[in-house]
Amino acid sequence: MNRISGLRRSPWLQQGSLRSLHSTTRRQAANNGLKKKEVTDGEVARLAGRPLHPLTLADLAKSGRPPLTTDQLLDSANFTLSILPSRLAHRIQSLRNLPYIVVSNPNVSKIHNNYVHSLSTLLPYASKEIKTLEEEIQFTSVMADLVQTHSNTISILARGFLEARKYISPNEVTKFLDEHLRARIGTRLIAEQHIALHFSSQPHLDLSDHGSHVDSSYIGVIDTKLRPVDIIRHCEGLVGDICEYKYGVRPSVVIRGESETTLAHIPMHLEYIITELLKNAFRATIEKGNERHAVEVTIAPAPEDTDGKSDAITNHDQGSVDAASGAQKPANAASANIRPLDKSTRGVTIRIRDRGGGIPPAAYAKLWEFGFTTFNEQEIVDITSGGTNDGDGLNALSNAGGTENSLAGLGYGLKLGRAYAEYFGGGIRVQSLLGWGTDVYLSLRGVGKID
Repeated sequence: MNRISGLRRSPWLQQGSLRSLHSTTRRQAANNGLKKKEVTDGEVARLAGRPLHPLTLADLAKSGRPPLTTDQLLDSANFTLSILPSRLAHRIQSLRNLPYIVVSNPNVSKIHNNYVHSLSTLLPYASKEIKTLEEEIQFTSVMADLVQTHSNTISILARGFLEARKYISPNEVTKFLDEHLRARIGTRLIAEQHIALHFSSQPHLDLSDHGSHVDSSYIGVIDTKLRPVDIIRHCEGLVGDICEYKYGVRPSVVIRGESETTLAHIPMHLEYIITELLKNAFRATIEKGNERHAVEVTIAPAPEDTDGKSDAITNHDQGSVDAASGAQKPANAASANIRPLDKSTRGVTIRIRDRGGGIPPAAYAKLWEFGFTTFNEQEIVDITSGGTNDGDGLNALSNAGGTENSLAGLGYGLKLGRAYAEYFGGGIRVQSLLGWGTDVYLSLRGVGKID
């Protein structure tokens, strides 16, 4: 069961380790030891003027397989430092280009200030190269601070836009959030990857109780032998427990297809997606009174690519287009798209089929709008004001990284799930048969063989 217990994080990115690093950072700040540099408008404009390019799992694994040597660890730190400041600046610029009355909302303003804070802690390192282990340890504590600071970004933004919905159109909200949430996935992933590599480096292992053991299937937060069936069963238990507590019943899951399929991917991303899809399937099945019919999950590996290569990942997939912020765009759109890896491995398609009665046409048309929800106005007010209304009883389940649990009912879960799926070139398609049920097809790209 070790693989189940480590689904959302690699063995080297446990919550205790993050809390320890974050506590160190807070102590440094209290003792004026945390280096910060004022973030000027000119600095934001300069950094936001740099075009962003798609990120691949190959980029994240470029430092090599753990345990990393000192030189490899320093390379990882400098790679992380080379790309994060501009990504934060793009988000600051994007927020500042929203209507002033929207940015003035306390929740939206808080997110803006969080990004400014994180950039201010990175700028002292941005003008030089990290050359010593002491500097790397300090930098890693800054990464932990960044991850913790932005852990509730999505739920806070959700509340802010709901409160400001009189002043910004649904289309504008969708345009902004689609880009912003995709970009956030990359920022968090880059930071967490270095933190995980830090803990699995040889210098750190020599000073820890872990000894020299390294889980061979992980490179940072990437599981190179990820088994979707393990995550499906884990999420089935999680969603089923909440359904049984709320409704007194729990639908079962039948897994078909090739359950031994593996691929290289980010476990915590897949767990979030599967949780959202099973949550919707279980809820619909129970409300239809069809819980005696199992939810069918089929795992189907994709055929091998004939040329051994995959299509390009686009800037839109990863929120690097900056359509909302108005910042500089890559001059050549085609050159901004890079392939996942020269040699790809097979991807996988996961179909989730329920007998929940299907999706009404009016709801189906708004399925991919941010903020579309089946909750009524009073339930939304309760959620945004921190009330105790528990909505559909599944609001403890949107738990990507353990921090998105307050998103339930706000109309963000499925859209965020699609963003996670598309980040490395996958996707989600929904087919509904009204009066019968819904099929959801989750495709994950074969991101490549990592030696």
